[in-house]
Order: sequence, then C-alpha cells, then structure tokens
Amino acid sequence: MTAKIAYDEVEVGTELPAQTFPVTRATLVRYAGASGDFNPIHWNEKFAVGVGLPDVIAHGMFTMAEAVRVVTDWAGDPAAVVEYGVRFTKPVVVPNDDQGAVIQVSAKVAAKLDDQQVRVDLVAMCAGQKVLGMSRAVVRLA
Repeated sequence: MTAKIAYDEVEVGTELPAQTFPVTRATLVRYAGASGDFNPIHWNEKFAVGVGLPDVIAHGMFTMAEAVRVVTDWAGDPAAVVEYGVRFTKPVVVPNDDQGAVIQVSAKVAAKLDDQQVRVDLVAMCAGQKVLGMSRAVVRLA
C-alpha cells in the first residue's frame, strides 16, 4: 500500500481532519491485554491514587497510538508514517463512569520535506489540557 494523498497537492498549513477518541476503563483493560502492560495505574484506582495520581490513567503508548490515527487515516496507509515521536506532558485521566475520557486530536502539515515527505504536527488534548507535546510525524506521500 502507499499513501493516498499526493505530495504536490499538500501545502504547509493543510489541516488534517480532527478526530476524537473516547477512552473508558474497558478500553484500558483491552489495551493492557493486547500490549501486556498490566501496570495497576492503568486499571486499579486505589493503587493509582496511592502513588499520587488523580485516578487511573491511560497508557502513554495507547494515547500516542490514538493520536497518530489522525495521520494514518489522512494518509490512507499506516506504512506512510516513516517517523513519529511525542513528549508525554499530562496523563489522560480515565474516571470510572459511563463517559470515561475523550482525547481530541488535531493536526496540520508543518513542513514539506525532501523525498515526497511532509512533517505533520499534532495537538492532543484531554479535559482542556495538552497531553502530548512535540507530537510530530513524518509522512511519505504519493
């Protein structure tokens, strides 16, 4: 597969379609099973509070993966992402209720690079706070 977006049709400042990603305690349990990360801060409220967290928090790698979906959905091919990195700035706190938390992700093309590549800068927010900093992906376009 290759990216569905043509390099020549993209300009610096192009905004990718924003997305929201709901996160519940059940989501975290499924992710823990898939990733093998059963750290109790991701499922046990008493433990999480006991180590100084406000509540159970989402896995950092889960948050990172949800955010980059904005880029992979836009590009049309996950393999088009050739580089991706973030700085974890705030945890995604997931209360034990019917709503959980919501991660809101926006992104835009920040630079056109060589070799049909662009740099996409992402903004991931939850409960009004930025949860990922320096979130950037390099994507090879068609």
